[in-house]
Amino acid sequence: MNQVIEMDREQRYSVTLRPEPEGGFTVRVPAFPEIVTYGENEQEALAMAKEAIELSLEHRLAEGLEIPDAENTRLEHVTVLVPA
Repeated sequence: MNQVIEMDREQRYSVTLRPEPEGGFTVRVPAFPEIVTYGENEQEALAMAKEAIELSLEHRLAEGLEIPDAENTRLEHVTVLVPA
């Protein structure tokens, strides 16, 4: 029997888009380390990220697992020296 899960609030999650040499973008979602997806262009990559997040939320709710709070996710930059 399939359980219907109602979503009742919006939540924003950060995603990273990495351009691939062959084209398109690999997408990661820091709040959901299990998510790695791909889109042939930025619009498709973001749509794939949205779908993956929604599926992960449904799975986590069905299993009684914690829902990540997007506010706890920080994206920072680190500068490093690259060997010559």
